[in-house]
Amino acid sequence: VLSKCPSLEFMIDGTERRINRPKDPDKQKEYYSGKKKTHSVTNVIINERKGKVVYLSGTYEGKKQDKKIADEEDYQFPKGSTLLQDTGFQGYHPEGVTIVQPKKKPRNGELTEVEKVINRGISSLRVEVEHHIGGIKRCQILVQKFRNRVEGFVDDVMETACGLHNFRLELRR
Repeated sequence: VLSKCPSLEFMIDGTERRINRPKDPDKQKEYYSGKKKTHSVTNVIINERKGKVVYLSGTYEGKKQDKKIADEEDYQFPKGSTLLQDTGFQGYHPEGVTIVQPKKKPRNGELTEVEKVINRGISSLRVEVEHHIGGIKRCQILVQKFRNRVEGFVDDVMETACGLHNFRLELRR
């Protein structure tokens, strides 16, 4: 899928959506996100720099971290492409891809002023992916707690929202 993209600059980020608490205690642990302090499901989205969603991962339980999802999905990027990612993907480095990622503050340490300036520059580029995820989440079914328990419907809702986002971008051009 990614080889058909005209641009070789991609942005990757994860997004969580709240769900009802599962009745099964084991599933409660799987779907509980310590980051959001609620039960949720997670997707990873890959965008082109211009905003078009080129890949949407499957829907995973909220406990699963972005990097783990990326490792399991095993994305294949075109050689020579650039990937902008946040610190949630620390250690994720697909072959033949240039990674642009902010430097993480070391434990019990501080970043130098130069590193902070570089991080601000990277963040100003990466803010685009956050805006595009916000565009996807204009569909309120993604923002509100998802109450439907129909099998696979949680995936369909996210796919539809990404399709609508891409359609909206095409209409703007």
